[in-house]
Amino acid sequence: MANSSAPAESSAASLQGSASAASAAKLASLGLIMGTSLLGNAALSALLLRDSSLRRAPYYFLLDLCLADALRAAVCFPFVMASVGGGAWPHGALGCKLVAFMSVLFCFHVAFLLLCVSVIRYMAIAHHRFYSKRMNLCTCVAVICMVWTLSVAMAFPPVFDVGTYRFIREEEQCTFEHRYVKTNDTLGFMLMLLVIVGTTHVVYVKMLCFVYDHRKMKPAQLVPAISQNWTFHGPGATGQAAANWIAGFGRGPTPPTLVGIRQASHPGNRRLLVLDEFKTEKRIGKMYYMITLAFLVLWAPYISACYVRIFVRGAPVPQLYLTAAVWMSFAQAAANPIISFLFNKELRVRLRACLPCCLATQTPMEPYCVI
Repeated sequence: MANSSAPAESSAASLQGSASAASAAKLASLGLIMGTSLLGNAALSALLLRDSSLRRAPYYFLLDLCLADALRAAVCFPFVMASVGGGAWPHGALGCKLVAFMSVLFCFHVAFLLLCVSVIRYMAIAHHRFYSKRMNLCTCVAVICMVWTLSVAMAFPPVFDVGTYRFIREEEQCTFEHRYVKTNDTLGFMLMLLVIVGTTHVVYVKMLCFVYDHRKMKPAQLVPAISQNWTFHGPGATGQAAANWIAGFGRGPTPPTLVGIRQASHPGNRRLLVLDEFKTEKRIGKMYYMITLAFLVLWAPYISACYVRIFVRGAPVPQLYLTAAVWMSFAQAAANPIISFLFNKELRVRLRACLPCCLATQTPMEPYCVI
């Protein structure tokens, strides 16, 4: 009898040891994600608020994105760590609904904001004149308020549904209870999230096609100059025509535009992007697309598991896959500052300028001779 109970006790001890090791790994990884998210978003937010040259439309949306990710890490992740350490949800049904509401709110906020930013990025490239006139601080605030309103509208209705927001033991968090499509109504929310992310990528593809079409070089067309008694003017005029008129050879009216003298145009009247502006808008668009792509990659495993639960009755999702998918969705809150600094040279330059260790300049040593 004692011999039969010994293997059972050893197996139970080994299972308990593996469960403790898994919980420790979960807590360590989630703590790293939360620390990286808070530190990175705080540093990027401080840089955007401190540097006056970054107070432009694209960076207003980036600041809002940083604040939302930092709030998600500070509000939602500690409850997940408490549930992992305790093995159950200790804050009641109302607390579970509040935490689940905040988690879903931040998820839809990122999705809606990236969709709006993709449309604005397309306007900055394809309709720069309208973009430069309309995209000011008030417009950005209005877009951000609209995004928060839509996010609240998507996350708030499940609060009143019985059993929709609850603690999922396999995921260690309070969120949607994804069940079979005939017994639950979360399919609409998952379809909405999929449509938002898909539309965002469609807009970026359209912007890429626009840039590719306008990069084609057109053949040069020679336009003849207009002559009025040796006063050549017009698109085809040369510098010698202007010199002839100044020297007194011309008796006609003053040419409309002398070569070498560029007419000053108001910045608001420009229809096309100059090369530097195009590079800046292209760099910012690349940064936002990488953020959008990271959102899709990190959330795709969890969304796939949710669709399996919705469309396949009683489909078992492997616990290891589900845990990895949930933790990848958590990592999205820490990925945006890293992506922003990696793919935006302007942010790196401004960050180095703000760091005290980078302010000291070294005088280059040059060889010289003593005579």
